[in-house]
Amino acid sequence: MGANDAMAVIPAATPVETCFHGRHIRPFIFAGLHGPQAWRLKDYEARDGYQALRKILREGITPEQVIAELKTSVLRGRGGAGFPTGLKWSFMPRQFPGQKYLVCNSDEGEPGTFKDRDLLRYNPHIVIEGMIIGAYAMGISVGYNYIHGEIFEVYERFEEALEEARAAGYLGDRILGSPFSFQLHAHHGYGAYICGEETGLLESLEGKKGQPRFKPPFPASFGLYGKPTTINNTETFAAVPWIIRNGGQAFLEAGKPNNGGTKIFSVSGDVNRPGNFEVPLGTPFAKLLELAGGIREGRKLKAVIPGGSSMPVLPAETMMALDMDYDSIAKAGSMLGSGAVIVMDDTRCMVKSLLRLSYFYYEESCGQCTPCREGTGWLYRMVNRIEHGEGRPEDLDLLNSVADNIQGRTICALGDAAAMPVRAFLKHYRKEFEYHVEHKTCMVPAYV
Repeated sequence: MGANDAMAVIPAATPVETCFHGRHIRPFIFAGLHGPQAWRLKDYEARDGYQALRKILREGITPEQVIAELKTSVLRGRGGAGFPTGLKWSFMPRQFPGQKYLVCNSDEGEPGTFKDRDLLRYNPHIVIEGMIIGAYAMGISVGYNYIHGEIFEVYERFEEALEEARAAGYLGDRILGSPFSFQLHAHHGYGAYICGEETGLLESLEGKKGQPRFKPPFPASFGLYGKPTTINNTETFAAVPWIIRNGGQAFLEAGKPNNGGTKIFSVSGDVNRPGNFEVPLGTPFAKLLELAGGIREGRKLKAVIPGGSSMPVLPAETMMALDMDYDSIAKAGSMLGSGAVIVMDDTRCMVKSLLRLSYFYYEESCGQCTPCREGTGWLYRMVNRIEHGEGRPEDLDLLNSVADNIQGRTICALGDAAAMPVRAFLKHYRKEFEYHVEHKTCMVPAYV
């Protein structure tokens, strides 16, 4: 397969067509991006920007019809959980008499994930339009985009895009002369990973310490400032305008059953061409790997984390037989998550790789839950001593035991995020850990 047989997204470059299941499909989210000013309003309008919003208001498409189209599309949340977007939007109580809120989660802090910042950097108006349509569908008049604080230049660009949208009449009171009004604001975080959890994000947005809330109640009934709130990922909102312009069925058919549309995969690690690649859901991993230039320096693939650092690692032989969609990855024992594909070649020590991940979750635990606050420290310290030749034979079973006592026992999923990599690395690469314990050194030859 050549480079033109599938589509690699390189922002500000000319996209190529995707050949998939015998059909030619152009990218949806990054389609038509040309040059460094492609993020500006006039460039976005030139590639059908805000036509979906105009179509809704011009043709009198009802909020119920918008949600029905989202359900037909089978657009699943692109932030990690993969929950059906249309169903989530239908949870919002439309007749609620008070204020309701719409929130975009752009607090991208998962190691290996870098798609949302490129979306906001190169195509911010598609996110804005998606949020406006979401607000219309759910009867919401105020929204916020919570942007990761360590990409401040992206936050500033999004603010500029908001000003452009307001000046053009796409935001504010009586949008495009209609009765519909919507105010959208940007808010930057301060780099805390925990604020990517939706209720931790809401706490931070309210000016409080970013710590997850107990659920229930869920944000749909008790969210921002105690009011009904819908939260979606950046990429999720970015997919909405195309669906409204072209139809939910067309979006569904671009992917595969129960996995509608395209997905942006952030491919990093031991590949020749790391970056963001927008391909149809269901694309074989082997094709995605080829788009990324294959394994660096002709090395051999060893392992892949398919959905961000919190997802279970899978061996090479498993990944090479998989398609990149929610259901296929789940059946293999991992999760598609945010779509961050971390590729590891045969020079990688699995103990050292797990050490880096365990240290991250130990440092990023907010400390609210005892199993996470104490358990992540235990996991890190045990993996650290194994890596440095001080491991004991009983440590391997103890690692599994501690992970088991963390997973499913915390308010939010950070505990699971710390535990799942440990269990998966031990499951698939236990021999490497045993070698470290027995020989006090790594079994992977030094790579020069």
